[in-house]
Amino acid sequence: MADEKTFTVAQAHYYFAVDFHRQTWELLENPDRARVDDARMLDYAHASLAHWRTSGTAARLQRGEWLISRVFAVLGDGAQALRHAQLCHELLGNNAAEMESFDYAFAYEAIARAYAVSGQRAEALRFIEKAQKAGEAIQEQEDRETFFAEFNGGDWHGVR
Repeated sequence: MADEKTFTVAQAHYYFAVDFHRQTWELLENPDRARVDDARMLDYAHASLAHWRTSGTAARLQRGEWLISRVFAVLGDGAQALRHAQLCHELLGNNAAEMESFDYAFAYEAIARAYAVSGQRAEALRFIEKAQKAGEAIQEQEDRETFFAEFNGGDWHGVR
């Protein structure tokens, strides 16, 4: 079978991390998700992070925690959203040299959104301000636009 591709274990983990990330976003962006889709979305986000733990970098782990936090926020579970947002933020401090400027903005956004979902308006507003400032500091225009598209979208539970 000369034309079959042979993947290393690391390549397989990378492939699945990316694919589960993509599938998570497809479900996040689907306004007509069913309950079973919500469960799949959470499973896919966790699966993506699990594969990044094997083949990814600290930046990929941080972004995986952000994605899980976003899924929990969308599902209305503020406690879990905050837990994963805080893990996302912790990975920044431990691996600052590897991170991009948008990673900081997204970490603050995740914490703000988790507080908003939890009904903690004052804390949400505090982190919204941090996310806004970090977003404005993103040097690459495309990254800044991507951040603000996410930041300005989604359900902020009456905080924004």
